[in-house]
Amino acid sequence: MKVRSEPVTVVIVDDHPLFRAGLEKALGLDDHIKIVGTSADGESALLQIGKLKPDVVLMDVNLPGMNGLQVARQLKADYATVGVIILTAHHDSEQILHAMKTGASAYCAKDIHADKLLEIVRDVADGYYVVGELKMSQEERDIWLDQRIEDSTGPYTIDAEGHYIPLSAREMEILEHVTMGLINKEIASKLGISQQTVKNHMTSILKKLNVKDRTQAAVTALRRGWVRVDNDSQQEA
Repeated sequence: MKVRSEPVTVVIVDDHPLFRAGLEKALGLDDHIKIVGTSADGESALLQIGKLKPDVVLMDVNLPGMNGLQVARQLKADYATVGVIILTAHHDSEQILHAMKTGASAYCAKDIHADKLLEIVRDVADGYYVVGELKMSQEERDIWLDQRIEDSTGPYTIDAEGHYIPLSAREMEILEHVTMGLINKEIASKLGISQQTVKNHMTSILKKLNVKDRTQAAVTALRRGWVRVDNDSQQEA
């Protein structure tokens, strides 16, 4: 694990100004934590993080544009040493698995006590993984994740069609259109792809989300804050 003498640098990503301000105030209680940037959406967060290279990113799931899990996945691909803490009101056991599988280092509910959040930020900066009261090394996280996924879905193989494999950017785009009530033909027209391609992506989405149909997929996406239909609908109007 890392041993540091300088402050832990943090970027906060949340589209609610009051909540961002509250996080800044809470983290400011610790002299060894330094807020180096804030962002209100996923795309600008990726640009900012690329420039600042913080130790830790505190991020909501429900963001305008790219959701928090999409951002976390991209961060892990581009900046593997950045620790991502998902801090959200959308809390359930499967959401935790999706977040940790995507590449998050910790998953916390938004009503977490400030002292506990400070502790988690320090732990993640030191290379640990945190879920609830569990503080794990990477090896321990891998074992924990495999066991939780097996408990949820039965024995599995990590492949392109396995459960809890993160949705691709295209799959997330299609899922957003599904939540707006569009059928495959309409989605294909909007995205400039064939109906068969949309159908193939939908099959993959249902498999990854472990749901039976597109309605259940849409409900899952909305319940977990992966899409923001209000914003998208306004843009379509």
